Amino acid sequence: MTELRRDPITGRWVIINAQQENHLLDLRPVDHDGDEEHCPFCEGHEDQTSAEICALRPEGSKPNAPGWYVRCIPNINPVLTVNSDLGRRGVGLFDMMNNVGVHEVIIESPDHRKDYHDYGPAQMKRILAAYRERIVELKKNQHLKYVLVFKNHGKRAGSLHIAHAHSQVIATPVVPIRLKMELAGTRKYFQMKERCIFCDVIRQELKDEVRVVEQNDGFLTLVPFASRFPYECAILPKRHMARYEDIEEKELDDLSDIFQRTFHRLHQILHDPAYNCVLHDAPNTVPKKGAWKTIGKDYHWHFEIIPRTMRTAGFEWGTGFHINPMAPEKAAEDLKSVDLSE
Repeated sequence: MTELRRDPITGRWVIINAQQENHLLDLRPVDHDGDEEHCPFCEGHEDQTSAEICALRPEGSKPNAPGWYVRCIPNINPVLTVNSDLGRRGVGLFDMMNNVGVHEVIIESPDHRKDYHDYGPAQMKRILAAYRERIVELKKNQHLKYVLVFKNHGKRAGSLHIAHAHSQVIATPVVPIRLKMELAGTRKYFQMKERCIFCDVIRQELKDEVRVVEQNDGFLTLVPFASRFPYECAILPKRHMARYEDIEEKELDDLSDIFQRTFHRLHQILHDPAYNCVLHDAPNTVPKKGAWKTIGKDYHWHFEIIPRTMRTAGFEWGTGFHINPMAPEKAAEDLKSVDLSE
């Protein structure tokens, strides 16, 4: 049985998924090259996955058959499932609800061995466009308050079973507490200065130039001033946008370019690191007091990239502090020094 439970002290929601208990006993490492012959995500193995939700294909290509560029399928072991009944209820002082939501997989390419750093521009753009299309579609469901797009690359980042490059989409019936903290911070800043704090950060970083790794007409990559981990990066649009779905075609080209260049740098300097890449996006627009009233003006979507070069230990869990052994300025300098022609 899967259900959502709310921590009455912090307000944090937790997905209790007892069906996956056996995964604790099966933490086998992924062969990074993987087994292409038996990989269900490889082209020609479409019958080994659930029927595709959607796909980017050449005109005339048949669904659930070879010939695709990007496929989106239901996760075979979803942590949340489509259900029209939220079933909100109390158990004493505790709050619970049903496991309402969506869990999808975006298979990024027919090529088993390619990843963010070596996709061509056209393929990278297709993947980023697929993210946009799934967000647009899932936000039509008013039960779904937040749509998270993320990627786990490598065992240390949580990719345990399939090496073939893929991203995931999870839509939840509540706004995650991490996002609520960002919304509260951006709203407070906007109330004081009537400006987006992310836009001010972008202006400051472009002026200082010490933590900016990459930039083009539409986007920049920077190492955050208070980075938690070595080589942590953020990719932000220069134009103010609260919602990823508002990205335009030319901006998708620019985002594709900066994605490739950023991940090429990380790949070269860290030798194909495990990483998590997460899209921080505005929540689904629903009638709600507080942050949602000004969200279009005070929030700014962005990607967060965390190379898994360190373990999170007791001090971090107990305090929320992180100890980063590398100055962000040094990390940015290292990344900028990479020869992208290699």
